[in-house]
Amino acid sequence: MEDIIYWVALALVPGIGAKTGRYLIGKFSTPQQVFAASRGQLVSCRIDQESVESILSGETIAQSQQILSKAEELKVSVIALDYPTYPPLLKQIEDPPLVLYVAGQVEALKLEPMVAVVGSRRCSTYGRHAAEMLSKDLAEAGVTIVSGLARGIDSAAHRGVLDAGGVTVAVLGSGLDQIYPKENEKMFLEICQQGAVASELPFGVPPLSQNFPFRNRIISGLCLGVLVVEAADRSGSLITARMALEQNREVFAVPGNISSANSFGPNYLIKDGAKLVQTWRDVIEELPAAAKAVILREPVSEPVQSTLFSVLELSESEQKIYHLLKKDEPMHIDELSSSAGLAPANLLTILLALEMKDKVKQLSGKNFLKK
Repeated sequence: MEDIIYWVALALVPGIGAKTGRYLIGKFSTPQQVFAASRGQLVSCRIDQESVESILSGETIAQSQQILSKAEELKVSVIALDYPTYPPLLKQIEDPPLVLYVAGQVEALKLEPMVAVVGSRRCSTYGRHAAEMLSKDLAEAGVTIVSGLARGIDSAAHRGVLDAGGVTVAVLGSGLDQIYPKENEKMFLEICQQGAVASELPFGVPPLSQNFPFRNRIISGLCLGVLVVEAADRSGSLITARMALEQNREVFAVPGNISSANSFGPNYLIKDGAKLVQTWRDVIEELPAAAKAVILREPVSEPVQSTLFSVLELSESEQKIYHLLKKDEPMHIDELSSSAGLAPANLLTILLALEMKDKVKQLSGKNFLKK
């Protein structure tokens, strides 16, 4: 698609992240129209002056052309947010990447159901074995496993899937030409044969530490749930679990030895309500009815629509309100109005639509719960 050059160019503009990029596209209709906007129009959007100057100069359009030429040379697919090949679940998160660079099988990004398996880089033998075994079992059941190609638990998860002949997806915190760690270059090639490796970062971007929290939202966003095997306090895996909860995904955890620092993360998550996992079936039991039925070869009872599947049918404004609501803590319309930045009259219209779609329950006193 010819417009990809402008999608890539917009994602390259300094100071323009996923949220601001979507805002600008909503304002001007297409990325191409963003670059055709006047200085006054761009300034009125209240974006950084550096971003305004970059857009007006068109400097990133030239960079985009170079990136797309390299992508063609390396047989890397570049897909934009509005492309039919873009993963549908990822599109529903608050800040989906404007562009994804994908090596391998692009269709692997849309294979459902997907579950992420993440954990410590410095894992124990127990953790490595658990990640490999569970990933292998889930892959054999037809689940696509997503992880980050890092040392430790990530590598064990990918290895379990590869050995089982299943499908796995790796999401990098660097450009696709900057494989990290180096010892996983062979695994990168194997994954491309049995799945895909994806990144929102262009070629040449190194695996800097600040990239990984942003990468983690993609890992959780692609999936129905996230399984944490081992994770120390304040680890990236706990960030991924938190993002999964914010995205209304399931969180699973493998319990660990209480004397091990790497057990803090999963044990803490279990205390906080995550599903304790001993076998692959513990994961399957918590997946949406339609996915569970396919995996277990069971007849599907009506209705088969799950929360995560059916949320794809909501409009953007309905999704925003739906994700702000909670299942166990009613929100008053005034609080919801403030959080959403909507007038109560407009909010009531959206809430009524959600009630009609059986997504929201209204309580007394104009309080609302997610169903």
